[in-house]
Amino acid sequence: MRLFAGIFTALITLALVFILNTTWLTPVALGSFLSPQHGFWQNAEPVDYDYSGNLSFPNLAGKTTVYLDERLVPHIFAEQENDAYFVQGYLHAKFRLWQMDLQTRFAAGRASEFAGKKALEHDREFRRLGMVYAAENSLREIENDPVTKSACDAYTAGVNSYIETLTASTLPLEYKLMNFRPEKWSNLRTALFIKNMAYELSSSEHDVEMTNARDYFSREDFDLLYPSAQDSMDPIISKGTIYGTLTNPFKIPADADSLYFKDSLHIIDNKPDRNNGSNNWAVSGSRTATGYPILCNDPHLGLNLPSLWFEIQIHTPTYNAYGVSFPGAPGVVIGFNDNCAWGFTNGGRDVRDYYEIQFRDESRQEYWFAGKWLKTDFRIERIPVAGTADFLDTVAYTVIGPVMYDKNFGGKVKGNTRNLAVRWKAHDPSNEFKSLLGMDAAKNYQDYLKAANNFSSPGQNIVFADKDGDIALRTQGAWPAKWKGQGDFVMPGRDSTYLWQYLIPDSSTPFQYNPERGFVSSANQPPADATYPYYLGRDYPIYRGYIINRMLSSMQRVTVDDMKKMQTDNYNVFAEMARPIFIKYLNRGQLSDEGKAYYDMLTSWNLRNDITEKGATVFDFAWKSLQKNVYADELATAPVPTMQPYESTLQQALTRDSTYKFIDDINTPAKETIEDIVMRAFNAAVPALDSLQKINRLAWGLYKDTRVNHLAKLDAFSRLHLPIGGGTHSINATKEKHGPSWRMIVSLTPETEAYGVYPGGQSGNPGSRFYDNFVNTWVAGEYYTLNIMKQEDRKSLHAKWTLNFSK
Repeated sequence: MRLFAGIFTALITLALVFILNTTWLTPVALGSFLSPQHGFWQNAEPVDYDYSGNLSFPNLAGKTTVYLDERLVPHIFAEQENDAYFVQGYLHAKFRLWQMDLQTRFAAGRASEFAGKKALEHDREFRRLGMVYAAENSLREIENDPVTKSACDAYTAGVNSYIETLTASTLPLEYKLMNFRPEKWSNLRTALFIKNMAYELSSSEHDVEMTNARDYFSREDFDLLYPSAQDSMDPIISKGTIYGTLTNPFKIPADADSLYFKDSLHIIDNKPDRNNGSNNWAVSGSRTATGYPILCNDPHLGLNLPSLWFEIQIHTPTYNAYGVSFPGAPGVVIGFNDNCAWGFTNGGRDVRDYYEIQFRDESRQEYWFAGKWLKTDFRIERIPVAGTADFLDTVAYTVIGPVMYDKNFGGKVKGNTRNLAVRWKAHDPSNEFKSLLGMDAAKNYQDYLKAANNFSSPGQNIVFADKDGDIALRTQGAWPAKWKGQGDFVMPGRDSTYLWQYLIPDSSTPFQYNPERGFVSSANQPPADATYPYYLGRDYPIYRGYIINRMLSSMQRVTVDDMKKMQTDNYNVFAEMARPIFIKYLNRGQLSDEGKAYYDMLTSWNLRNDITEKGATVFDFAWKSLQKNVYADELATAPVPTMQPYESTLQQALTRDSTYKFIDDINTPAKETIEDIVMRAFNAAVPALDSLQKINRLAWGLYKDTRVNHLAKLDAFSRLHLPIGGGTHSINATKEKHGPSWRMIVSLTPETEAYGVYPGGQSGNPGSRFYDNFVNTWVAGEYYTLNIMKQEDRKSLHAKWTLNFSK
């Protein structure tokens, strides 16, 4: 019996040793993960952790000192500019390595390496889109410029110097959880990070959906549902600006206006959030209390932990810049220096188009273009997949670009038979670092122009202000010059007449410089009015731009506090324009008791999306129900996917036309009126509103339920149920997991006054007190003073810890 017990104990011990040191039953080896010496315990950072230290690296040319303030913001003072980028790379890696690693592997289509088969479709999509191909093309351009090459080389060396210090115990927590290790950084990975931003900001197109809609609807109906020019209401560049004529005439294909397809396209792809956008504006000194310009910017992106941004100051013999940087790239991206300030919003134009390719046969060795058969290039994509064999994917490349969709890949659907090549501006060689580093060192408007002109992809609306009193905004990018409708639909890939023929010259870029109205602004609305000679596309959000311009037009003697209040404003201008439809056409007396209660909430609502407002939730449900009741009958038998009509199209149509064609339900013998459909839509929203009311979640903040997600979607490392207002059409465009990722206000007085906040923290370590310590401040609509440390006072109370870097 004693022998049996001993054998049994030994077997249990061996089994535990096996289980704790393998991933047979768990995704991570629990033995190493739970180890007191090397496991997750080591990532718990003491509250009084001392970040000070002396470090020596042969890469450095001189001495660099970093002063870390009480919010863990580094203030870098470098004797040599490239030393500053080395140290920036080191600090990014020290505080955000896992994030940098994850995002660039994601961009390269390498998520399957650690996530397994569930990430394979994503990896195939990104490989077929040509993300690495795009990064390689840009890297050649970056490394052909000695300034940007040396900056990226120094940054990469700094990242790798930190990686070399890592041990099993100091490895970031997520590596231990997800069971993979960091690999060396490279300039290619920095280029990949920029291409990932290009994907987020310049790859949201609707070619397949629009093609299916055009094939399905009559021409008359199509033009009503998807107007080629939105009512821009208030474009970025003021109405009435004189633009002149086309620089070059287009060679337009004879059938360009009738590209109907015989059968629908059954391809469903992933798309970045179509709400990726932003607000920015600059107010002239003629309208401010101090007599000096104020510049504001809040980029709207995914809300994640760790944050996309890392706050930093970089002081070199050449410049002194403060703002936020991208962990993964050198320099300050959005910020200010001793002379000026700058910020970005997304340009939003369609620079990703699809072309149908005709291969000669199943081998895909040749394709038809310009009257002859051309040879196909192939790129073999080997995708490592955790837990199973590598997946091999062969991607055909044409003169247009990679064939993203074919019989082997249809996105989220199976059975695609079409060959679609993608032409994307991000594939072209470009060097955005030349622009960003130029902005960091800019001293005046001319420097801003020179830096902005180097910005290619993703195209941006770049706002500027300086201490000389200048304000400006350029809708900057390498924009394809398109004939009307070009790129809205999948086009034939048989000859060059359907391709982009040239880029819009910089001289024709819509811009404003010291306008008479005393401010410039952008919020992703159309860049210009209908007199602009180039085609700008169909789909822009128009409401935030309208309310920003309305508010700025009414302001005089503007202060920083005014800008704080405005940047966090929750007023819903879209509801201001759409609610009258319900008020005009709903008959309260015909509603149920519950319906009357919600009607009263809607009509008494103050049009603000504040957290306690129930009327905001009622409006949201009622409007979505109205969209469905107007369009669902027409779209019921449409091919999948088909474009949904724009929100502004319905609002404007019902406001001006009570007999709008699509009001009638084609599935009933009666001809419904606008009163019928509005009543039906409101009644249909009542049960869902009742469900929310029963669980006490009708208040806007509870219903919207904003969260800041951990990048790996781990709730324990996320910030959930944040009590913050705002929404899609508010200046404070905060949604469930998307919104103002950095708020910045800069008053360009002789002694710069600046404020900022982002929903995160400087450290990427969930075990650090600096992981999410800014979130509550951001939720409350409050700001931190951005303490611009000066050369003479860098050892002042601003500094809490000191890091010395020397050769």
